[in-house]
Order: sequence, then structure tokens, then C-alpha cells
Amino acid sequence: MDLRVSGRNARFQQWEALLRNRTKRQRRGEFLVQGVRPITMAVEHGWQIRELLYDTGAQLSGWAQEALDTVRAEKIAVSRELMHELGGKADTIPELLAVVAMPEDDLCRIPAAPAMLTVVFDRPTSPGNIGTLVRSADAFGASGVIITGHAADVYDPKAVRASTGSLFALPVVRVPSHQAVLSWVADVRAKGIGMSIVGTDEHGALDAAVYDFTQPTLTLIGNETTGLSSGWREACDRFVRIPMSGSASSLNAAAAATVVLYESARQRTAAARR
Repeated sequence: MDLRVSGRNARFQQWEALLRNRTKRQRRGEFLVQGVRPITMAVEHGWQIRELLYDTGAQLSGWAQEALDTVRAEKIAVSRELMHELGGKADTIPELLAVVAMPEDDLCRIPAAPAMLTVVFDRPTSPGNIGTLVRSADAFGASGVIITGHAADVYDPKAVRASTGSLFALPVVRVPSHQAVLSWVADVRAKGIGMSIVGTDEHGALDAAVYDFTQPTLTLIGNETTGLSSGWREACDRFVRIPMSGSASSLNAAAAATVVLYESARQRTAAARR
């Protein structure tokens, strides 16, 4: 018999806290996932699903019923009103929500390989930008994303939604500062993988299209307002720029990352065809 929740009891308050309170998400080591594709991706990529919440007042779709029948998790029947509050959209009541365990923030989750392309986002302040960058990194074949410094939360519902499930498809690791990443880079290089560290900057010496992204690369994207930290700037081997001809002085950080990732994928695809 599934647990039923129809009032704003302690269990509901825990779920609500997962949506609104970063500290409580971190303390519990879990977060609430909204949306068909993100939940599907979490299941497909083997993330630990702790709870599945379903709408007691809905005729469940085949997708939702299959998830309830096959996913190993606690199943909880929740009233329509409460599902609406947890769903994050004013005009939609989700039929299913998932409470998912956070993985360890371990850089070893990012596979070291001769063609590895990893993206660092330094001190991002927007959860939406994090999710968008993760989505682009997944789309263009990156091996992982690293979030450094005092940053917005990867597991904020805005970040999870903006990633459209890509958060579950590639490693995304949070690291307090650049030093730990540089130590990891040294370990990667010790394995014979000549990883270069490339910063993006509007005053970079090379156009992104000129730099050779077919080599193993750690690509750095700076904070939306202040750019890369001084520590990261000192660590860079090269700086690349995105040439622009319009009146805009710069691009949104996630948009800039998408342009560089596309160029990286373009070069790698062309090299593979030779």
C-alpha cells in the first residue's frame, strides 16, 4: 500500500524545501526533479531514485505507470493540489515527480580520454545559465562540466529544468576552487593526456575557429559579470575569443559556451572524416 499525502504535513514540507532551500538539498543529499524528460533521463542513466510522487486524481499515462511499476523507489500518492504546488508551472499539474539522490562531487566521475573535452563554468550566478551550459555540453559531446567557486546551485530546479535532462547524461561536478581542478588536470596529464587549458575572453589572442579543439581541452567560461577569476586566468595556456560583428559587446555566458562547444564539435567531426 503506497503512502498517501493530502495535506501540508512534514513530508510535503521536505519536498517543498528541496525546491526552495539549497542548504536543505545539500544536507539531505537529494533534489526534486520535475518533467517527463528529466525523470526519464535520470532513470535511463541509473541515478538513484528515492521517491516517486504521483497525482492521485489523474488517469496516469503509460509512461508514468511504467515508471511506477519498474523503478525501485518509494511510491507516494499525492493530492492534485499539492502536486500542482510542487510542479513549478502555474498551468500544469505534473502526473509524476521524483526525488533523486545527488552523486558525489568527484572529478574522477569525468572520464579521462585522449579526446576529452571538459568545460569549467567559473562562479556562475544564474541557475538557468548552468542548466543551459550543461545542455549544450551534452549536445556537443563534452565529457563533463565542472562548476567552480561560489556559484549558483547545479540542483536548483531552474538549473535542472534548463538542462532538459542533460544533467543526468554527463558528469557535472562542483568544486570549491580552481586548485582542485588543476590538481586533477595534473593527474590527467600524468596519464599521458596532454590537456590544454583554454580560457574564453573577448580580448583573447585567437579566434575560437583558429584554435585546435581536436586536442584534449579544458575550456573555461567565466562569471556572467566579471569573467574568469585571476587564479583561472593565470592557469590558462591560451585565450580564445568569439568574433562578433554586430553592436553587442558580449554574449551571455551560456551562449558563449554554446558557440565554443559547437566549434569544438565541428572541428572534431571534420577531423574524424579525414
